[in-house]
Amino acid sequence: MSDTLSVSAFLAAVNFNADGLVPVIAQDAENGDVLMMAWMNYQTLAETLRTGQLTYWSRSRSERWRKGETSGHTQELVEAGIDCDGDTLLFRVRQKGPACHTGARSCFYRRLDTPASEAGDRGR
Repeated sequence: MSDTLSVSAFLAAVNFNADGLVPVIAQDAENGDVLMMAWMNYQTLAETLRTGQLTYWSRSRSERWRKGETSGHTQELVEAGIDCDGDTLLFRVRQKGPACHTGARSCFYRRLDTPASEAGDRGR
């Protein structure tokens, strides 16, 4: 099942949290890799949908930031999705350069060293 929404319907469907933010997952449109997770408020979401360039809200600096504005490592919007509850967004993007501020392709470059089966046994 898939619904196609207008920009205004998409914006209206978003359930922002108490701080006026919604989490956004950026996914590589070519290979499906999860690149990063960041936050948007209504204004940065509207700007992203209007311009096609991912623009986020920095909780630590309390300001908007367009991905790649200083680094050149931009994200171009390919497809915008919203989950069934309206409280998480998934944006498929065309990433130029690394997504992570560390220089890694993805912010999710660290992995748990313990196999999942052993991790499930802990805490029992």
